[in-house]
Formats: sequence, C-alpha cells, structure tokens
Amino acid sequence: MRTGMRVALGVFVAFGCLAGVANAQDYPSRSVKIIVPFGPGGPADIFSRQVAQYLTEHLKQTFVVENRPGAGSVIGTDAVAKSPADGYTLLAMSNTHTTNESLIKNKPYELMRDFVPVAPINYSGLVMVVHPSVPAKDLKEFIALAKSKPGQLNYASSGPGTPYHMAGELFKSMSGTDIVHVPHKASGEARNSVIGGHVQMMFDAITTMAPNVQAGQVRALGTTGEKRDAVMPDVPTIAEAGVPGYETTIWLGIMAPAGTPKPIVDKLNAAMNAMMKQPDIIAAWTKQGAVPMEMSAAQFDTLLRKDIEKWAQVVKVSGATAQ
Repeated sequence: MRTGMRVALGVFVAFGCLAGVANAQDYPSRSVKIIVPFGPGGPADIFSRQVAQYLTEHLKQTFVVENRPGAGSVIGTDAVAKSPADGYTLLAMSNTHTTNESLIKNKPYELMRDFVPVAPINYSGLVMVVHPSVPAKDLKEFIALAKSKPGQLNYASSGPGTPYHMAGELFKSMSGTDIVHVPHKASGEARNSVIGGHVQMMFDAITTMAPNVQAGQVRALGTTGEKRDAVMPDVPTIAEAGVPGYETTIWLGIMAPAGTPKPIVDKLNAAMNAMMKQPDIIAAWTKQGAVPMEMSAAQFDTLLRKDIEKWAQVVKVSGATAQ
C-alpha cells in the first residue's frame, strides 16, 4: 500500500513538473497584465511600461500595464495576491513593499508568503527639493529653518511606506528635525503639491523630478546616493551637504502570485535579464539616473528579504506610522 502510494505520489509530482514545463513552453499564449499599485507618472509606472513593451516584443504576446493606486500600494498589490498563479497577472513593486511589511501591520497579504520574486528592474537615487519660496538656499539652511519651526514645515509623499515617505522619515531622524508628512495618492499629486507651493519639501525620484529642477520650479538641496548623481552633478549628496551617512534609493521589480510555476518565473526572469543587457536601455536609463539590475529570481529573493530587515529597523528607529 505504502509503496503504491509513493509511486502514485511520484507520478503526480512528475506530472505536475511536466505540466509546468509545458505551460512555460506555451507561455504566454494570451495577454499578460502588469498591475502597478501606484498612480501614473511615477518611476514604477514609467519603467513598468518600458518593461511591458520589451516583453511584448520579446515574448510575442501583449503585456499591458494597469494602474491601481491607493492605500500606499496595498489595494493593487492585494488584487495581484488574489489573482490566479498562472503568470498572466504580475505585480510591479518597489521598496515600498518591503517597507510596508513592518509599517502596515494589518495588510491582507504578506509579501514573501503570497508572492514569488521574478526579477528586479532598476534602481535610482532620489533628490530632496523645496519650493522656491522656502527661505533656504542649501541643506544646512533648511535644517536650521526646520529646527526653528518644529512641526510647521511639511513634506509630501505618494503615500505611506513609499520610498519618498521613508526617505523623509530617515532624514528627520538623522537631522533631528520635526517635519510633518503629507501623504498623497500618487507621486504626480505629491510633485504638483510641491511645485504649487502647497507643501514645502519632497523627496522624489531623480528620473522624474530632474526636469522640474532644471525649469526652476523647485530647488534641489541634495541627492540621496552615496555619490553625486550624473544627472545632477552640481547638486551635493545629502551626506556631504549636512547629514553624514544619509543614503537611500528607489528600486523596482516584478513579482508574481505565490504558486506561479517556476518554469514561467524562469522564463520571465531570463527575458527581463536580457532586457537589462540592451545597450539602448542602458544608455537611456543612464541619462535618467537609473541603473539596470540583473539578478536570478533567487538573488532577487535574497535582496527582498534583506530590504525588509533594513526598513524594519528604520521604521522602529524613526517611529514612522502609516497615516
């Protein structure tokens, strides 16, 4: 009996593996949806659309992007978690998701339980900007201004847990300032609030805010990388401008619902890694301050778990909350 059961189980497992391989060979046989749980105009939206275009051309099937913003990425992310694990609904994610693992306690999903890593996309630095009406010409003057007016200055973000929010909380913690977080539904809304002078300050992706800095709509006080960004070489890093040791970036990636067959994950991973080697992609992203990331699904899994630990510490030290 036991021998028969073992044989039956072995046949079942083997059949499942063969079915997965067969699915991967046929995949994709219809349109694939990439859900971006953020609003239009931000890095996740922009780069996901470029990924979708490349995968459409490379895998000979349509990949479409659908924006489902809200609740600091929780709404769109939960929709993917509840989707069939067949490779036809994917999640565009960022370090918002690794932060939310400790910032938002009652999410309807757990990142590393309900999703499998597919591949990263890229990373880029952020830039701290203020509205031109702010009477601070550099970072040290801004810190002095904030300390003279505790709780009276505001900073915008695209929602709790986003890199823009956590960059602000990390800055507050390391600079000893009290600046009020004003969350928005999307990065475009937050950007418009700063440009319009409704909020004094914001951390934003260099890839999207650089044109506004160049147009004089905002003043750049510092970038968040370890070294100056090639897109803004005249802007000092925050670390060199007045907050030693400060460093953070925004990175993006793709995940799929847990249970998605490994051959499909591997096929998507190979296609995305091939994209990261394309000279035109590298050149275009370099001009925008974005660096392509090439990893196996297992390596991306390791990155995600380490990032969850990193931001858990930041949340604990800063006292950040999901407003």
